[in-house]
Amino acid sequence: MNIAKVIVDVPSSVINQTFDYYIPEKFQDILQPGMRVVIPFGPRKISGFVVKRIKESNYDHLKEIIDVLDVTPVLTAELLKLGKWLANETVSLYITTYQAMLPQVLKSKYEKEVIRLTDIPLIATLEDAFKKKDILSYEETVQLLGSYRQLQHYIENGDLAVQYVVSSKATKQYKVYIVPSHVDILASEHKNLPKQATRQREILKFFIQYPKPIEQKMLYEQLKINKNNLTPLIDKNLLTIKKVEVYRDPYEEKFPKTENLTLTKEQEKAIIPIDEAVKTDMHKTFLLHGVTGSGKTEIYLQAIEKVIQKGKEAIVLVPEIALTPQMVKRFKGRFGSNVAVLHSALSVGEKYDEWRKIQRKEVKVVVGARSAIFAPFENLGIIIIDEEHETTYKQGESPRYHARDVAIKRGEYNNCPVVLGSATPTLESYARGKKGVYHLLTLTKRTNEKEMPTVDIIDMRKELHAGNRTMFSRTLMEKINECLSKKEQIVLLLNRRGYSTFALCRDCGHVEECPHCDISLTYHKRDNVLKCHYCSYESEMPTHCPSCGSDSIRFFGTGTERVEEALTKLIPETKIIRMDVDTTRRKGAHERLLKKFANQEADILLGTQMIAKGLDFENVTLVGVLAADSMLHLPDFRSSEKTFQLITQVSGRAGRHALTGEVIVQSYTPDHYSILLSSNYDYIGFYQREMEIRRTFSYPPYFYLLLVTITHENEQKIYTVAQQIRNMLQHRLNKSSLILGPSPSPITRIKNRFRYQLMIKYRNEPYLQQYMMEILKEFEDERRRDLQIMIDFNPYQLM
Repeated sequence: MNIAKVIVDVPSSVINQTFDYYIPEKFQDILQPGMRVVIPFGPRKISGFVVKRIKESNYDHLKEIIDVLDVTPVLTAELLKLGKWLANETVSLYITTYQAMLPQVLKSKYEKEVIRLTDIPLIATLEDAFKKKDILSYEETVQLLGSYRQLQHYIENGDLAVQYVVSSKATKQYKVYIVPSHVDILASEHKNLPKQATRQREILKFFIQYPKPIEQKMLYEQLKINKNNLTPLIDKNLLTIKKVEVYRDPYEEKFPKTENLTLTKEQEKAIIPIDEAVKTDMHKTFLLHGVTGSGKTEIYLQAIEKVIQKGKEAIVLVPEIALTPQMVKRFKGRFGSNVAVLHSALSVGEKYDEWRKIQRKEVKVVVGARSAIFAPFENLGIIIIDEEHETTYKQGESPRYHARDVAIKRGEYNNCPVVLGSATPTLESYARGKKGVYHLLTLTKRTNEKEMPTVDIIDMRKELHAGNRTMFSRTLMEKINECLSKKEQIVLLLNRRGYSTFALCRDCGHVEECPHCDISLTYHKRDNVLKCHYCSYESEMPTHCPSCGSDSIRFFGTGTERVEEALTKLIPETKIIRMDVDTTRRKGAHERLLKKFANQEADILLGTQMIAKGLDFENVTLVGVLAADSMLHLPDFRSSEKTFQLITQVSGRAGRHALTGEVIVQSYTPDHYSILLSSNYDYIGFYQREMEIRRTFSYPPYFYLLLVTITHENEQKIYTVAQQIRNMLQHRLNKSSLILGPSPSPITRIKNRFRYQLMIKYRNEPYLQQYMMEILKEFEDERRRDLQIMIDFNPYQLM
């Protein structure tokens, strides 16, 4: 078994296969599948993943592995298998899926260095640099030469060469401890020390009294000493320095221990089949459809407890970073230090430490966002996806996987149940529940037996006719003032950040657009700038119209920043917390803002959809949805479903405890079925109505979708390629499958790249992945020249 099969870190479909390498004697005993290695590949040194060890290769003159980057495998046998399956399912490269499974810290980086090969004179700046050192960094060389072309010229002539150095970014954190010798030895030395050695005597006296290792930093602070005072004692071997590896703990606070709550009859009925599947090691997918506040989390916690008692492990996925603090509190409160947390708000080092706790089998439960589905557990007993309808479970870039599909695949491999929970499941999931593909479990009541909050729909057209030109209806303002007088709290949802949606000239109709994307710029008042939310382009807000010179520029649409300003003017004494992408950029901002609101340091929590789900505040009695129809008019077949989900979810934030809740929904299309049905929490009614529409227009769950997006700087080039792809597919697909397009994407240009798309609707195309892989190979040369072809099975983002 002295040959390794390696997936190399070269993202190209031509190289999407294993390569054989000889394992040198020094690595024979340590190398295992799942480890990362450094290998020669052509003239370069790159990294790769060992996927298998074999006895013999079909190839002669194999190159040797240069180095092994890991002490233990970073990918388990299951993850190696899963990565291969995922690459085939999503038409991705093996290297891409394996990289997606690892924390950022473990993704190797390449340092490019330049070495000199001849004595032929170079330009003066380079000659001087090489006199001082033998190796220059790539960036430094380019800077000294003034251009990449000049460097290329020297390389082509054989005077210089570029070499690649692979380095792993994994960093561990250590604490330095001072360890004392035996007390008797210290006491004896203390007697013999001369009286003038006051510092040494003081240090020895301390360790005679407290003969335990102490952190160096604490010792310095306690005795007011420095390293020079310790050196003589270290030289005599009376004290030794020891480095101890420590984990960075993103949640240093100690969570109060919680006990199991008594389950309601509905909860008991729902948990029995889950417990049975855990007990018998059976893979089943359960859909737990429970109204907001019906106690889904308690079911998760009690099911996990049974899993831990069996000596097995659990993965719990939550959709948004905003959910994590409260979720972490619940899970750490129940299972203590047995929980690791993985989500994007952690620092790179914290993520690495949490991941290693899982890899070292020091925890039994991982709570995290989408990528936590790849946690390197080897004995899984349950996988739970909370708020399963959330679109954030779908990865937006390659590999474009859905965490739900990966969870079900892992459930099959580990013979364990998968639980999908939601008050508003996706139509696809609910249809599978009705058909018996998933096992449907239902919770119709809140655990406190309280009624769902009443929902009042306000027709904003009538408000306008009545002369109310503010963004708040009279009813909403009345209810806000009522709540404030009772010292109760309010949640306001608006699904737009920024100050206003766009800036428009009232004289000529000119709208300021991003020069790189076909989208209007959003005004942000705090910085007085116009921003593009797609490419981050910024420009100062013009005082006069760039088109006609008029000073009649006005803001249209409403953003969270503008709502905050309007509220402050109307109710100056009110304390408001605004939560959107702009206010939660900094690490820990979510937790700080939510903690402030939980501690009742603010009256109103105003935010985008990140505040709509999972949050639980005792004192919230009023929820206001300011622009309920903002998503209804997007070119997306799921727009009604997303609207229904958002209103239902945010309504569930009110009246979750002793106080009664109320919801005000403001809309310019109050008669739309998604708004009417969400106001009655009528999921079944919505499901039936929406399914009719989906059947009529051949959308999921009646059909599967594949979205192919082609991007390039040359629009004509894209159209030609898109047409060729259409022709290639037309000859291969079933007659019942539909190909729509090619047509420009709803946002036709982003970052100066034009975008065209093809939509394929199909019922049964067993070889579609294979066809798409062939298409990618067909256009390999164009793709090397900056053409991009993005393939998305069951897309969630159609813009």
